[in-house]
Amino acid sequence: MKTLEAILEQCRTSPPNILDTLLAVQGTFNYVPSSALPEIARALKATEADVVGVLTYYPELRTHPPGRHLIRVCTGESCVANHCGRLTEALAEELRIGMGATTPDGRFTLEKVYCVGNCAVGPSVMIDEDVHGRVAPGDIGALLASYK
Repeated sequence: MKTLEAILEQCRTSPPNILDTLLAVQGTFNYVPSSALPEIARALKATEADVVGVLTYYPELRTHPPGRHLIRVCTGESCVANHCGRLTEALAEELRIGMGATTPDGRFTLEKVYCVGNCAVGPSVMIDEDVHGRVAPGDIGALLASYK
C-alpha cells in the first residue's frame, strides 16, 4: 500500500489539483483521513480551507472509513421514476442506519450515487462492485444476507 507521502509526490502538479489528490488518497485508504488534510494542503501549496472545501463538496469523497461492504443506491432519473426512495427507506430500516452512515458492526455503509448505468432495470443498487437491478424493498433481506 502506498504511503501518503508517495501519493502526494505523484499528485504535485502546477496548478495543484485538489480533487485528483483527494481521490488518490481515498483510493489508497478508502477515505480521506482528517489528519492528512494539513499535509495535503502543504504539498499542494493550497490552504487547508481549499482542501476541506473540495472534500466536503463531492459526495463521493468520504471522511470516515467505510464498512466492509459499500451499498450505493442509484438516484438517477430512471431509478427515481421506479421508486428508489422506497428502496432507500427499506435499506435504511433493515440496516438501522441513515444515508452516509455505517452499521455499528462495520459491515455495511449506505450511500447514494447519481447513476450506476443500469437504467433499463431500475431501481438499482450497487453493493461493492455488484450491480443489482429491479430491486424491490422486499428483496432487501435476502440481498443483504448474501453479503454477510
